[in-house]
Amino acid sequence: MWREMTPDDRIEMTVDGYRVVAYSFGSGGETVFCLNGGPGLPCDYLREAHSCLVDQGYRVVAFDQLGTGASDRPDDPALWTIGRYVEETETVRKALGLGKVHLLGHSWGGWLAIDYALAYQENLHTLILEDTVADMPHLIIELERLRAALGPETVAMMQKHEAQGTFDHPEYAAAVTILNYRHVCRLSEWPAPVRRSLDDWNTGPYMTMQGPNEFLYVGNLKDWNRVPDLPKITVPVLITHGEHDELTPACGLRIKLALRDAELRIISNASHMPFYENPAVYYPILIDFLSRHGAG
Repeated sequence: MWREMTPDDRIEMTVDGYRVVAYSFGSGGETVFCLNGGPGLPCDYLREAHSCLVDQGYRVVAFDQLGTGASDRPDDPALWTIGRYVEETETVRKALGLGKVHLLGHSWGGWLAIDYALAYQENLHTLILEDTVADMPHLIIELERLRAALGPETVAMMQKHEAQGTFDHPEYAAAVTILNYRHVCRLSEWPAPVRRSLDDWNTGPYMTMQGPNEFLYVGNLKDWNRVPDLPKITVPVLITHGEHDELTPACGLRIKLALRDAELRIISNASHMPFYENPAVYYPILIDFLSRHGAG
């Protein structure tokens, strides 16, 4: 269902003295406001996967978070905090006059969406948490389980390189590549918007907040856990995961059990990007949820 579309509008704004660029598709009465993963990725891959929602009558908005894409890229690690990105998200929402939104966060964007909802829930119709987590220590345990499937010798090799900091060693990179094709995107050829985002990755925010790759969390979010706060979120929540997701279905269940009004859907034959891997299952789930919880 997804297709590459040219944004109807490209809007530049100033956030804390820096230029941030947003993209808008369609002119529907309700807005799906997308927060992409990373940290450090341009929004291309997520906006292209969801711009097709204009066909269902929605406006779709995404933005290049500070440090990514067409937005400014300051070299200041102090800027790379989830709290600052929450305030950036609110500044973008207000600058574009979006009013109440359906907030859709994927991966790191889901962590951001959770913290945004806890701070600004009054601005939400719904919260859509895609392939994400609310408890980083629990995720780290789950990632160790996924890594273990490579076998004890491979895991020992990875741990050696992680201790030495030799993340660019070919054997370590090869193991990460296998994990990526199992748990990030299982397509033999990754879609052009995904490649475009990955090729323009700013590793500064990524290293500061997360770590050197998708399977090692050592950044400033490694102890982040919002499960105790999730009962404060009362808007309807949709949680989706691919069955082979790096951010595992067990993480989604942990979120659902803590929320008051949540649905959890696991998408077969998919990992971390079901909108590309299994669109025939993914889009009906999303569209049905939006239609049941619209403003009208």
